[in-house]
Amino acid sequence: MDRGVYALILDNSHCEVRIGALGIREFAAGRHVYVGSALGSGGLARAHRHVRLALCRDRPPRWHIDYLLLDTRVTPAAVVTAATDRDCECDLARTIGGAYVPGFGCSDCTCPSHLFFRSADPVPEILAAFRSLDLDARITRVKNEGSEH
Repeated sequence: MDRGVYALILDNSHCEVRIGALGIREFAAGRHVYVGSALGSGGLARAHRHVRLALCRDRPPRWHIDYLLLDTRVTPAAVVTAATDRDCECDLARTIGGAYVPGFGCSDCTCPSHLFFRSADPVPEILAAFRSLDLDARITRVKNEGSEH
């Protein structure tokens, strides 16, 4: 199983969502980019399980990202993955940077967040962030019924 790092790109309307112990968080309309590690069991399939959860909504939330993915106002737009044995999740989050949701997805590190906001399509920027870390990025666009993605 390939292991690595990923960025999940989400589309959403303006909304407020309860994110487990973080409580209710406000999400501006636009795109959010979630950075995650896929070094554990299952490897990069983890990123695609996130997409499946958003599309099927077939299990209860466990992680911060699950709460967001289970909300019907949030849809996956793309997944960018890179196979690597390096622990570079936080490096990728720092490289992407910018506007963020405090405390999201980073309870096991010192980063301020692993969820970032963009008002427009961030794919070119995300691909550049992967390249800057010498990661060979692969992008998968997600087709959502009733959307143009």
